[in-house]
Formats: sequence, structure tokens, C-alpha cells
Amino acid sequence: MLTCEYLPTNNLLETLEDILPSLQEDGITVWCMTRESPRPGVHSLLDQMEEASQEPVAAERRSVRCLRSPTLYIFTSGTTGLPKAAVITHLQALKAAGGFWVYGATGSDVIYTPLPLYHSAASLVGIGGTIELGATCVLKKKFSASQFWHDCRKHNVTIFQYIGELCRYLCNQPTAENEKDHRVLMGVGNGLRQDVWREFLRRFGDIRMCEIYGSTEGNLCFMNHIGKIGAVGRSNFFYKLIFKYDLVKYDLVREEPVRDHSGFCQHVQKGETGLLLSKICSQSPFFGYAGSKQLTERKILRDVFVTGDAYFNTGDLMAEDEDDFICFRDRVGDTFRWKGENVATTEVTEILGLVDFIQEASVYGVQVPGNEGRAGMAAVIVRPECTFDGKKLFSHVLRELPSYARPLFIRLQESLEMTSTFKQQKFALVESGFDPCSISQPLFFLDCSEKSYVPLTSSVYDSIVSGQRKV
Repeated sequence: MLTCEYLPTNNLLETLEDILPSLQEDGITVWCMTRESPRPGVHSLLDQMEEASQEPVAAERRSVRCLRSPTLYIFTSGTTGLPKAAVITHLQALKAAGGFWVYGATGSDVIYTPLPLYHSAASLVGIGGTIELGATCVLKKKFSASQFWHDCRKHNVTIFQYIGELCRYLCNQPTAENEKDHRVLMGVGNGLRQDVWREFLRRFGDIRMCEIYGSTEGNLCFMNHIGKIGAVGRSNFFYKLIFKYDLVKYDLVREEPVRDHSGFCQHVQKGETGLLLSKICSQSPFFGYAGSKQLTERKILRDVFVTGDAYFNTGDLMAEDEDDFICFRDRVGDTFRWKGENVATTEVTEILGLVDFIQEASVYGVQVPGNEGRAGMAAVIVRPECTFDGKKLFSHVLRELPSYARPLFIRLQESLEMTSTFKQQKFALVESGFDPCSISQPLFFLDCSEKSYVPLTSSVYDSIVSGQRKV
């Protein structure tokens, strides 16, 4: 559908000039909010709407004959590339609608959804789950950390939804006397970091936090029923009968799974981090993306353990402990190698979050001339009432992190770029590197001789890129 309240239709049509032929090849039809077709290959819609009958659509035209037929498309958030239109079937919608019920919610609950409805958590789990229960849903047009608890008290909310960094924003709000004065019993969502999880419970009371792991287009999910901090779910014998998943060894340098001499992937040991794969079969189908078949094929790994098998590649690095708890480690694109070791940005971020003057951190890798891999760098927001303390941060990372995982560079930011679904966006940070001549924000360098993070000046930068200063 071609429409935008900010741009004239002609401007939008110009953007189609180069891509319209490829859209037509993929079977995509383009409609424009006009009464006449503005150009060949683009259909008008307003005239069709005006001519449409006012009578209800016939039952045979609106009935669902197959649960695996598409019901809508939801675009991915684009954290690892351009957004793609994931195919959502009636079967997936029904499964997602049972999310609250599985956690014990009932029709008497009041569910607060401050998330955008184009996110599957809000539309499928939130709205779908509310309808499934016959419960009450309180919709917030836009998330507001300052109004969150006021809304919960006003509407007697018992369950709220969260994604990404939403709970961190709540923890970053000034302390109030009535923080625990609410009826909220449960939070359902994903992406809750351990440090935020603990602080959230300390600040706002004994709320049952129910982590769900999954993706819009994925064919498996994990659910943390008992609230173990840091876990996205727990597996068992019966679960593995339904979801055929595996964790396999992954080569971060080649950016591909490790295969043995026979060409098959290798399982990781208990507690070891590996790439999460989910078998594509009749019990766990993968419906892919609308448009080019190549988009769908890129998410599939074939001949994984036997010739002819197919697995959905989640792109997530996970670990499963001896008690079968499953923990998220990192996205494949976020983890990097330095000094021959793998650095998981999620773990480093959580360690930095323990420092009292750090409000939020985003960890990523940057290339340093003359060195293999990527050196750690962190964009940091300092709490309003605090100042950056290079010596304290140096002591903290020295004590809590191995040498290869310690961020070499710190970049102070007033804000961090986020997707509309509260996920950190790191592309621009990675591209800008650590050159003080091209970055206006304050930069710091981990100086072992000074036992502190010191200002990264142009002379220090030149000594690093020339190789005079070893890193």
C-alpha cells in the first residue's frame, strides 16, 4: 500500500521507479490511495473502495479453510539488516494467543500493553491473548516511563507486557515513595537483562517476570515459567518431543557453523555456548517471508546432521546448563573476537550496568589497524546526578572481566539509538569507530599504566593506529 501523510504521492511513486519490476517478479501488487491509476503496474484503491458493496462479506469468502494459510505479515525489527515481511499464519496466531493462558492468566486480569501493535508481542500475544482469555486490555498509544505506574494504578493493571529495554527505562526513573503501590502481579515479555531484572524486583516489588524467547518468524519458543533470573526458558523431555532444537558450534571468524569432516554440524557440550537451530518439520513449520524466496532460504541451514534435513537458523547464541535452563548469550552479529577469544556483548553490557554511575551501555566491536578481530568499545550514558569516573570503571572491569573482554574504548552519549521495539541499534556506532576527530562525544581509552580510562586524544589515537601504543 503506497501512502504517507508526510510526502506527496508523486514523490512516493518516484521511489518505485527502480524497484517496481522486481516487486512484480516477486508477485507483489502495489496499490495507491488515488481514484485513478497513476502509472502502469500501480493500482488505484479509492475508486475500488467507493464501488465496493456495503453488504457483509459472504461466509465462504471469509472462512479459514487451512490453519497454515497467511493471516497477516509482520515486518521484523531490522536489528540485523533490512526489515523483512514475516508470514504469520492462523496457526501461529492461535499459538501466540495462548501465551498469557500458559502463564496462568485468567479472564479477570487487566493487561497493560504499551508496545507498538506492529510488534508480534503486542498484536499476537497481547491482543490475541486478551481475546482468548476474555480479559481486559489497556492500550497505551506510546510507552511512557514516567506515566507507566500511574497508568497501572489508574486501571488496576495485573499484567503488563515488555520488550527490549523497556524495564530498564522504568528502573532509570527517579525513586518514588509509592513505587510498590500497585496491583501488578506479572510481567510477560522478552529481552530482560539480569542486572535490570534484579533492580526491577528490588524497586517495584515481587512481580513474577515471565520471559519468552522467540522471534516473529521463528518456529520455536522457550518460556521461563519459574522466574529464574537470566533464563529465557527451561527444556525437558516432553518439550524436546515437540520442538526439535539443537545448539551447535559456531565459528565467529568465518561466521558459520562448524562442520566436521563429513560436513555435518557439531553439538556443543552442556554449559557451552552454541548457535540455536530449530528443525523444520510438520510439528514446527517455518513459513518464511513474503517476497523473494531467497529471503526465506537465507534463514535455513540444510544438511545439518543428516543429508536432506533442514533447520531454522535463529542467529542467536545460547547455552543450556546442567539443569536444562536455557540462557541467551548474544546475537551472532553482535559477538566479536578479540585476542583469539569470543566476546559476548550481552555479558559485558550486564557487567558495565553494575557500575553505579552508568545508566545504560551498548557494547560493540571496532576494528583497530594492525590487529586481528575487533576491540571492545562501549557507548555509555552517565546517570544525570553522576559524573564519569575512569578509575572506578577501570577497577570494575579489571575485577569482573577477563582481559580480552574489557572495553578498550568508552564513548559517552546523551542517548542511545533504539529501534521502535526498544532494541539497541549499533550500526552507526560500529561504523564511526573510535576516531576523536570524527566523533564529537567524549572518548576514553583503557590505560593500564594509569590504571584508569583516560581521555582519548588525537595524539593517543595516532599512537594506537600507528602501532606505537600496544592494545
